[in-house]
This record gives sequence, C-alpha cells and structure tokens, in this order.
Amino acid sequence: MWSMPLIVTGTIGIDTIHTPTGSAEAVLGGSATYFAAAASFYTPVRMVAAVGGDFHDGYRTTLSRFPEVCIEGIDVRPDSKTFSWGGRYMENMNVRETLFTELGVLAEAPPATPQRYRDSKYVFLANTHPGVQRELLEGFPNRAIAVADTMNLWIETAKDDLVALMKQIDGLVLNDEEAALLTGRRNPITAGKAILDMGPSFAVIKKGEHGCIMVHREGIAALPAFPTDLVIDPTGAGDSFAGGMMGHVARTHAESHFGGEGVTFDMLQQGLAHGTVVASFTIESFSLDRLAELKKDAIDERYRQFSAAVQI
Repeated sequence: MWSMPLIVTGTIGIDTIHTPTGSAEAVLGGSATYFAAAASFYTPVRMVAAVGGDFHDGYRTTLSRFPEVCIEGIDVRPDSKTFSWGGRYMENMNVRETLFTELGVLAEAPPATPQRYRDSKYVFLANTHPGVQRELLEGFPNRAIAVADTMNLWIETAKDDLVALMKQIDGLVLNDEEAALLTGRRNPITAGKAILDMGPSFAVIKKGEHGCIMVHREGIAALPAFPTDLVIDPTGAGDSFAGGMMGHVARTHAESHFGGEGVTFDMLQQGLAHGTVVASFTIESFSLDRLAELKKDAIDERYRQFSAAVQI
C-alpha cells in the first residue's frame, strides 16, 4: 500500500474524567493523542506536541500500542508539567462541566517540528491557539491538504488569529455551537457557507450524537452518528473523528496517482464515514483503552454496518 505520513500538531494531556458510568484519574488524553491513535489505523502518523516531566512511562506504553504513530516529535520538558484537564459529564453526556485546567507546557513556547517531518503532505492542526497553529503550518511548504480544529475559547479570545489562519487552510473542523459563535448563524449550512467565505474549501461541522455535516465548495454531505448503545466516555470523540477522516483521506489520496491530484469531495465524504466509525469505538471506554485493543478488521466490519444503515 502506498502511504505518506500524516502529521498532527496539538496537545497531549493528562485527563481526569467523571461520567455517569464511572471515573478515570490521570489518564492519557489530548487532542493530538486521540487524533493520532484514530488515524494510525489508516496511515502512518507523526505527532508534534510538548509534555512535561510528569509524562511517565505508562503514558509512553499506551502510545506504543499504536505502532504506526511516530512520537519522535514529542518535546519532553522535564522541568514543566503536561497540560491537564478535569471534567464531569452529566446524565446527558452532551453536557459537561470543566473542573480544572492546568496549562503547563501550553503556556510555554510551542514545540519545534523535527526537520525530517517537514516533508509531510497531510497536515492536521489539532485544537490549540490559532496563532500557534499558523506558526506550525509554515513548516510544511509541500502540503497537499491542511485542516484545522478550533474551539469556542479561541473564537472568543483570538478570533483575528483564527480568521488569519482560515485564509491558509483547506478545511476547518468544529462543532455546531462553535460554528454559530464564529459566524453568527445558527443554521449549520449557512454557518458552513459563511466559513467558506473566510477562506477554507470546506467546513466539517460536528453535531455530536446527531452526526456531522460537511459544507464544501462542490456540495454538501451529511451523515448520522453510528447507532451505538454503549457510551462510557465521550472525551476525545471529536478528535478521533477527525483522525479517522484525515487518515482515510491521506491514504486514499496517496494511493490515487501517488497523490498527483487534489483531495476530492468523494474522498472527504468517505472520510466522514470512517471518522464516524472510529469515534464510535473511542466512546466505549475511558481514554484510549478501546482504541488500543482495536483491530482494523473490527473497524472495517463496523464501516460495512454503517454503510448499510445509511444506504438509500
């Protein structure tokens, strides 16, 4: 199989999570972590992120369970602390409260991209400050596609940086509340079109248990969530969704005339389905536990089930 590494920049975190089903203390999390784990089922993945001296061998062992993830780009800062977050989900797991946030290394200079990573053609800028995302993006001059994630914090506090970033990326991933906050439009279709007016060729708007919508210059695609009856912890579902989507896109684009043509609407639409399926596994456990034991055959089987369910 022809493949070319996908690179992700973002956060590695230490999470403490409480849900109606139980709790998990100081487990591995972070936007780049979930993304890389999910994407690695499709293509090799390179991570660029920073951690502190509290990032112990147990976390490294978890990452080692994803052999297609290259962690040479993780910057270990012994005198600092890893970003950490604590949250509690309500009975309606679409609602959560943040218990604490400790920025740690995120309050410091961003990690440098290793020189040997700079040939990466498939770039995902996982959730972090848009100014940092722009700085990191400049390190990949030969990219075939660059997609960014964002959140309400940056829309509210760093909108100018985000708007500048959007002129340089191909796609933006965000949820429906964030899309409304960014554009002032509640309808996800009109919000998506407004995002395209800001620069990207497409916007993927996540709607949680109600699936996702992609607004693209060539059309619109919509998918439901995978119908699952097991939800243990929704943390990382959105990042896993993005990882599955981008992993599929990177693999199929590289295989298509060795990536000589652009990323197509069809590649992205199929990527939405793959992302939806991988995310449906993530929520079945705390942290990366379910993904770490997952085999590609199980993803393929669930993808077949999902394809049959949404077929018209």
